[in-house]
Amino acid sequence: MSTPALPPTVADVVAELERRYPPAWAEEWDRVGLVLGEPCAPVRRVLCVVDVVPETVAEAVEAGVDMIVAHHPLLLRGVSSVAPTTYKGRIIHRLIKADVALYVAHTNADVADPGVSDALAARFGLTGLRPLHRPAPGSPAHGDGRGIGRIGELPRPMTLAELTRHAAAVLPATAWGVRAAGDPERTVRTLAVSGGSGDSFLGDATAAGVDAFLTADLRHHPAGEHLATGGPALLDAAHWATERPWLDDLAALLRETTGVETLVSDLDTDPWTVHAAPPAADDKEPDREG
Repeated sequence: MSTPALPPTVADVVAELERRYPPAWAEEWDRVGLVLGEPCAPVRRVLCVVDVVPETVAEAVEAGVDMIVAHHPLLLRGVSSVAPTTYKGRIIHRLIKADVALYVAHTNADVADPGVSDALAARFGLTGLRPLHRPAPGSPAHGDGRGIGRIGELPRPMTLAELTRHAAAVLPATAWGVRAAGDPERTVRTLAVSGGSGDSFLGDATAAGVDAFLTADLRHHPAGEHLATGGPALLDAAHWATERPWLDDLAALLRETTGVETLVSDLDTDPWTVHAAPPAADDKEPDREG
């Protein structure tokens, strides 16, 4: 009678993640890798999340997972205490008490090929993909196909207004939705996308000569100056919505390489929860004077 195969360990899962997303590819300021968990602990079920917040931790505990793989670091900036009286301390205590390991792949997953922006580009059916911003030569993240963001061709031309509605339909739904800047009738054939905050790559989108650039967290003044100097049209989606597509690829990778059961969190962790558009002219309240 054959002996059942042992489940992979935390160390085994980490090894597979770091083959695909080497920590050396992360930005110097980033904090990636194993955050907590015994390397020898068995892993049968993994939850993939964008954000490590109380809600996704509760989801992990309720689902009985052994490990969370997250995109955003929980401990990006230095802390002097993980006491349970602090926000991050409470999260860490709950994970430890539930025996749930935590691993983070952030900017090293952003630059990977395939990586975060490849999954975003797939939502739009982009073809002929190439990086929007390549790491500098000599950087550990520099290599064929690697880089922040992706540029590709849409399956068919769309106006900016049409593309904005299409983006809202193909991206995970959020209260933020998708907004655009530029001529609504502008024809868009080439689209640049970048998961997460992308206004530091506005110059790259202009230099690439794309028709439009979709990302998140665009700011008022940089966006206005970009358009005023002839840059491509802009689409601004919720940060979480631009990175959630990658979780499906991450889950598939772990299933194929380690055999663990994988779950993907669809909890919307975007902090913006209410959106109100101004009423149409015909819907405005009548003048009550007189």
